[in-house]
Amino acid sequence: MRAKTLLIGLALLLGGVLLAHPALAQAAPAAPVDNGGALSRAMGQISGDGRPLSLSLQILVLMSLLTVLPSLVLMMTSFTRIIIVLSLLRQALGLQQTPPNQVLVGLALFLSLFVMRPFIDQINTQAFDPYGKGQIPIEEAVGRSGKVLHGFMVKQTRETDLKLFANMAEAPAFRSPADIPFSILLPAFVTSELKTAFQIGFMIFLPFLIIDLVVASTLMALGMMMLSPTIISMPFKLLLFVLVDGWALTMGSLAGSFAT
Repeated sequence: MRAKTLLIGLALLLGGVLLAHPALAQAAPAAPVDNGGALSRAMGQISGDGRPLSLSLQILVLMSLLTVLPSLVLMMTSFTRIIIVLSLLRQALGLQQTPPNQVLVGLALFLSLFVMRPFIDQINTQAFDPYGKGQIPIEEAVGRSGKVLHGFMVKQTRETDLKLFANMAEAPAFRSPADIPFSILLPAFVTSELKTAFQIGFMIFLPFLIIDLVVASTLMALGMMMLSPTIISMPFKLLLFVLVDGWALTMGSLAGSFAT
């Protein structure tokens, strides 16, 4: 249910982007909200003359939203940092396809849902429930959903990255974090997430790098230069990772690395 709410909230946000497009800005006279389906009401707002779109056009718009929705999930949530750290952890262990990519993506997705749970609850309480009950129009639901995600991204974004993209866009100084537009916040957020993920990955690599150095030095001292150090060091790295309960430490550290 929470995952469904997150997807619906992101769809509402994407719908707001579409409605904000100059070509579509004239299309949204505030019609009263009825008790019909949420999708039909959302699609009805996009018609150029205020009338609901036909079923075929509604399906076309829905499919267009679904193609963009994965990118929103990846770029506007905690997923990016988590999947990069898990991938670096696999490389640090010296494993090529274990755990497989499907398992890493699944772990990253469910851990992202755990991290985003407070914000999913806010979207559900402030936007989805009132809109489903007909208390607010689609535009306000989109705005409330966007504010929740905006607040999450602002907390994770470095000030230097915000200044970088604000200067590139020649934007004026922002009086408060709420005034930062998504066009500047989104690339700054992604840049900050990449930097944080690589910093965490560096800390993960260090103990395994020490094991590789010790094994390589030992093999060279024994004159076994033809034997690959990776074959010998991998069991020791796996043993160390299991003894320190590495998966629990990694998951807990990742979940705790996000500012709340």
